[in-house]
Amino acid sequence: MPEPSAVGRPVRVLVTGAGGPSAVSIMKSLSRVDGVTLWAADIDANAAGLYLVPPARRLLLPRGDAPGFIDALLEWCRAESIEVVFPTVDQELLPLALSRDAFLATGVRPVLTDAAVLRDCLDKWRLYEACRGRLPLPRTELLDESFRAMDWELPVIVKPRTGSGSRDVTLVTDPAWFRAVDRGGSFLVQELLPGEEHSLDVLSAPTGDVIAVVPRLRLKIDSGVAVAARTLHDADLDALARQVAATIGLTWVSNVQSRRDADGRPRLLEVNPRFPGTMPLTVAAGVDMPAICLSMALGAPAPAPMGFHDVAMVRYLEERFIAPEELTAVPTTPVLELARSG
Repeated sequence: MPEPSAVGRPVRVLVTGAGGPSAVSIMKSLSRVDGVTLWAADIDANAAGLYLVPPARRLLLPRGDAPGFIDALLEWCRAESIEVVFPTVDQELLPLALSRDAFLATGVRPVLTDAAVLRDCLDKWRLYEACRGRLPLPRTELLDESFRAMDWELPVIVKPRTGSGSRDVTLVTDPAWFRAVDRGGSFLVQELLPGEEHSLDVLSAPTGDVIAVVPRLRLKIDSGVAVAARTLHDADLDALARQVAATIGLTWVSNVQSRRDADGRPRLLEVNPRFPGTMPLTVAAGVDMPAICLSMALGAPAPAPMGFHDVAMVRYLEERFIAPEELTAVPTTPVLELARSG
């Protein structure tokens, strides 16, 4: 594991989506940084990450796509003098990016890329169109009224344009499947590539300069999250990640997913413009992306390009026992209470 780092002064940090592996991985990293005090937020009082901090630093928020989300988050940041926010839920990213100026005006720095980049990444069809002809991609088509199953060699992958964690992803082997499916354009059909799938964790400076690329092989997946994985050095994967970052303008931390074609060449599948759930593996490999992002958010210059060492990971559940009444004692903001009562 990397040595504990420091930011040079006390700083208050809020991590959202505390029930997910991304938030927990960030909190684990930042808990080792001297001077950091962590707050945790989620929409659910049962979110495990809430209980990684003391009761006074837990908060329930509206959903990221709810009208009151930004007001509630900004209100809490002001009340608790939060300086840096790490959002980890897809639905929160674009609203927060669009409200970045309001947060900066109150001294709060959100750690996330620009709204234009988020729009391209969070919609897989927009990402495909932005990268077509510029990056190696699998054959991809929108599942709308013009789609013809007879033009495709099965099996194929069908996935929603939005969403994460492999939700609603289907392996289609029978053309009859397409006769009963929604053709409203909310799904994509994608060529099934035969090779290994990799996740490439990319750390970029706010200027877009790539600081580090850490590829990893997903050895075992459970509910869309790697529970066994290893890092690996691969020049083709590194080059693809840098091409993607330059093409769509990635900043801060993003996760590039790729799969090899029949010739062994990696092709871009999708981009998650946020911290991935398997971030502890990247941290253990020597690139502590959460701590580096915190330092840059506080005004420190971006570090020089970084390498990493190879390491493997297996993951297991860990229990945290609390008093039953703690589950009903997580505070909400007035904005959330108003939304619930209405």
